[in-house]
Amino acid sequence: MSKDNTALLVIDMINTFDFDGGKNLLEHTLDVVDPIRDLKKKAKDAGIPIIYVNDNYGLWQDNMNDIIEHCKKGKGRKVIERLHPDTDDYFIIKPKHSCFFGTQLEILLHQLDIHHLILTGIAGDICVLYTANDAYMREYELSIPTDCVASETTEDNDNAFRIITKTIGADLTDSRQIDFDD
Repeated sequence: MSKDNTALLVIDMINTFDFDGGKNLLEHTLDVVDPIRDLKKKAKDAGIPIIYVNDNYGLWQDNMNDIIEHCKKGKGRKVIERLHPDTDDYFIIKPKHSCFFGTQLEILLHQLDIHHLILTGIAGDICVLYTANDAYMREYELSIPTDCVASETTEDNDNAFRIITKTIGADLTDSRQIDFDD
């Protein structure tokens, strides 16, 4: 995979998990933290921008650090501690499921001259799926490492991957298979 014009999105990994289904989602999320962290390191080493896109938890006037601190008070602390944004990572707050809806993501991607997105995060059957659909509609090339996406249930995650395969045609591979060429 070419590192040129590529960005890595980390979706909703800064999370409280304090909602119906949050316990199940956290259980499955713990399985994808290390693969996301390893892929993030590979991407950083290749000079690929890392963009966290996250729910706002009603904290519209707060900054990234306030949202992180708020979420650390919930069940997601161990996820956040292992996948905390670095100071040179981008952080975008989103109001709804898609990373594109009501955010400045598209403007940032345009300014960075990004044409290929690698989507990681949670929940695969909601926010990752909706973001993949919106990215496809905007004609971005997509890769979605299957070991870097989690949903409340394995069945939900598998259903999302079936929809993505059938309608979007994204590259679904394992993150360990991703290498960035020069």
